[in-house]
Amino acid sequence: MHSIKSVLRDAADSLALISGSALLDAEILLCQALNQSRPHLRAWPDKQLQPEQIKAFKALLAQRRQGTPIAYITGNREFWSRDFQVSPDVLIPRPDTELLIELSLKLIPADEPVKVIDLGTGSGIIAITLAAERPHAQISATDFSLAALRIAQVNAEKHRINNIQFYHSNWFADVPDTQFDLIVSNPPYIAEDDVHLQQGDVRFEPQSALSAPEQGLADIRTIAGAARNYLKPGGHLLIEHGYNQQQQAQTLFKDLHYDNVQTYKDLSGQPRVTHGQWN
Repeated sequence: MHSIKSVLRDAADSLALISGSALLDAEILLCQALNQSRPHLRAWPDKQLQPEQIKAFKALLAQRRQGTPIAYITGNREFWSRDFQVSPDVLIPRPDTELLIELSLKLIPADEPVKVIDLGTGSGIIAITLAAERPHAQISATDFSLAALRIAQVNAEKHRINNIQFYHSNWFADVPDTQFDLIVSNPPYIAEDDVHLQQGDVRFEPQSALSAPEQGLADIRTIAGAARNYLKPGGHLLIEHGYNQQQQAQTLFKDLHYDNVQTYKDLSGQPRVTHGQWN
């Protein structure tokens, strides 16, 4: 018997040791194999699967059992209620980063052509979400990885975004514009010797987008220092960082003479984004 219900039960059992969401993982992979939605699985639990469907599902399951993240197997991940293409060339979007969007939207007027730049855009989730939510804004997005930029451009086309300019650039190095109302970034911020880099999904993600020297603070320091030359008077800087970097980030911003320095917490209550205003 190879019903949807029995196949899911067996798959969830086989994933239990490597995933904290074994049944959800199994459902997502079976949806991929069947090209169906999760409501379909629940509506037809006793439906019998064909041998080729079982074979396709088992191939996906084998990848997951080896630890490959679900998002890399399916090639997509949801962020801010939109679906984004992802690959091993980019970080997997995480709910923590939605805080950057919330804070940015409060700083971007809905009907003004303000200039915003997203540094290290990866799959483009920040730049594309801001461009979609604020169509009058002029968005720039950079990444030093051409492979990542290609993914971001695909996602921009997918969501029919036309108010973004993408730049192959190491932070600000090759950005022609010099005056922004808002600079936003989710840079690498994990310390290079952090044990978490050898655990879970991050083992499969691009290390250059995850970790940085100086206990994870090197890129934050670089961006915050350079941003002063690219912000309009009164412009804002928002940087995502590690849950344990609030004090260092605030000290860094204050030492660089930013005003109104404040750190905001993510949905799980961890300090996640530090803000500064340049006057």
